[in-house]
Amino acid sequence: MPRSVSLLVPVLLFAAAAAAQSPATSSPAPAAPSVNPGPPEETKKSKKVWTNDNLSDANGAVSVVGDSRNGPKAKPSGGKPVDAHYLLALRKQLNKLQEQIADTDKQLVDLKNFSEGEPSSSAGGIKLDKRYSREPIEVQMRGLQEKKKDLQAKTDALLDEARKKGVEPGQLR
Repeated sequence: MPRSVSLLVPVLLFAAAAAAQSPATSSPAPAAPSVNPGPPEETKKSKKVWTNDNLSDANGAVSVVGDSRNGPKAKPSGGKPVDAHYLLALRKQLNKLQEQIADTDKQLVDLKNFSEGEPSSSAGGIKLDKRYSREPIEVQMRGLQEKKKDLQAKTDALLDEARKKGVEPGQLR
């Protein structure tokens, strides 16, 4: 008997909670009498969704998602134009750094080819203006990779400085 009572208690609690949450099924409360029994007034203009079929019926401007004519305008860069001499010097510095990065990449490819036993990309394979290096190729390659990282960090720093001074990305090309 005590076992059946212990099963009956949770069932009763569940039923009581469900009854408390469900609305009463008794007769509904009478609606408040309306003051104006005439047709309801439309005080708010209902929103209309336009489709491609009925778009020609629309009056006035229609906002279209993704339409560049209605989109936000490009904001001016700080109000004053950037100095042309500053832009010229910045372009010159960036070009110099890009050339150094390209040269470092070429040296890395040459060292990789040499370590794999392939011929060097330099003419004749002998560099008379270069001296012999006793460092292992892996060490030389790590040094060149560090140099490339430093050059890229300098490039990024220059671009950040230019952006802070109001230079638009298109002005550096």
